[in-house]
Amino acid sequence: MMGSTRKETRQLATGLAFILPNLFGFLVFTLFPLVFSLIMAFTNWDLRLHNMFKEDPVRFVGFENFVRLLTEPDFFKYLGNTLFFMMGIPFGVAGSLFAAILLSQDLRGGHGQVWARVIACVGLVVGLGVLVVLGSPTTAMTLLLCGVASLILVSGALGGRTVYRTLFYFPHFTAGVATFLLWKKLYNPLTGPINNALRPVLSGIGGAVNAAPSGLVQAGAWLCAALMVMCILFGLRHMRISWRDGEMGWIGVVLGGVLLCLPAGFMPWWGANPMASWPVVAASLVTAMILIYTLAKYREHGCVADEGLGRALILCGILMTVQFALLGLGDVLYHLPAMSRKGLAPPEWLTQYHWAKPSLMIMGLWAAVGSNNMLLYLAGLSNIPTELYEAADIDGASRLQRFWHVTWPQLAPVTFFIFIMSVIGGLQGGFEMARTMTRGGPAGATTTLSYYVYTEGFETGRLGYASAIAWALFALVFAVTLFNWKFGNRYVNE
Repeated sequence: MMGSTRKETRQLATGLAFILPNLFGFLVFTLFPLVFSLIMAFTNWDLRLHNMFKEDPVRFVGFENFVRLLTEPDFFKYLGNTLFFMMGIPFGVAGSLFAAILLSQDLRGGHGQVWARVIACVGLVVGLGVLVVLGSPTTAMTLLLCGVASLILVSGALGGRTVYRTLFYFPHFTAGVATFLLWKKLYNPLTGPINNALRPVLSGIGGAVNAAPSGLVQAGAWLCAALMVMCILFGLRHMRISWRDGEMGWIGVVLGGVLLCLPAGFMPWWGANPMASWPVVAASLVTAMILIYTLAKYREHGCVADEGLGRALILCGILMTVQFALLGLGDVLYHLPAMSRKGLAPPEWLTQYHWAKPSLMIMGLWAAVGSNNMLLYLAGLSNIPTELYEAADIDGASRLQRFWHVTWPQLAPVTFFIFIMSVIGGLQGGFEMARTMTRGGPAGATTTLSYYVYTEGFETGRLGYASAIAWALFALVFAVTLFNWKFGNRYVNE
């Protein structure tokens, strides 16, 4: 009996010895800083006041840092920046799904297609070389990019989807700072290849706009407003049907309606055509009244209050993002004649207040397409039973119907996981790109909450206040994650 006890004790000691380094690292580098930062959040610790040259003691101030945080305009400004950047999440998820579907196909083609691609790429490179010899303003960067694109196309034709999968995922191995520095060079307003490519395009657009009647170009703002109204009506129709059939509760209808009508609230102050703004505002008001009437009168089947909430938020969130994109496009089209008369020039990207955030979002979209999300979708696509596609083919389903009724529902668990991780990463992210590319500027346009924690803690030295911001960010992430798990799981199971 004693021998058995000694053996168990020895085995336990051996096991503890193996996990002790990891446990010690967790206690020292994770748990202790976590508890210490929580304590700091309730103090007035400021490195400018509490250091070896000052005698003022650090004292507890209770919830003073958190009260100050909620009354600080910068906190809500940087929270708005963080949420604005997160509007790119649906586009990143859609891009990852599109890349995964594309890379799940056979991309090699026949022998004739391989030679056709090789000849086309050689002709492209040779043609650009001739233009350079003849004095064309084509830059060396343009030649390099075309050569790389041709090499990728030929390699994919020879190696098939394995080559393309490797190339799509390859940027994920690149260090973040190196990628940000590369994009900073690409965004250079004077020598960057993006602006060099845009200048002749914008010059041609400016000439065409100046030649056309200004009213014809500004009519594009009306078209964008009409598309926004269509988005509102589409969401309204979906929620009314779901409410009538007992598939959506009143919480989903209310929150979905708020998201659906939110862009209309910005239109009168956005700067776009005021005449084109009012149809969208009117459609939003009518939608709100119809939803109120629907909640009060129109019901055939009952359900719990939060039934279908996840589905409503996803649908209306996507429609809201599309409306904001149309809102910005309509603003550009409305002011395009006036801008063309002055001369269209490429934006200065990272140094202009209104272009800084879209610049970083474009870069984030490029990174998201070939990220781990693409691999997760590839794995999800490989696990979809082929019998479902065979049954859809027998029923005469089109490619779009196959995707909507077979592929998309089967990928719901993968999409749910990707969405959860993307939201958490979006709330916590933004530090590296802001620090490397813009330093939070211009005028705080790219400062996120994570970068705000850094500036308050390590640049101004207000460690207590920075800890309060960090814990407020944790509370926000925790609340959003709980919300997603509660209602997202129901959406997946539905």
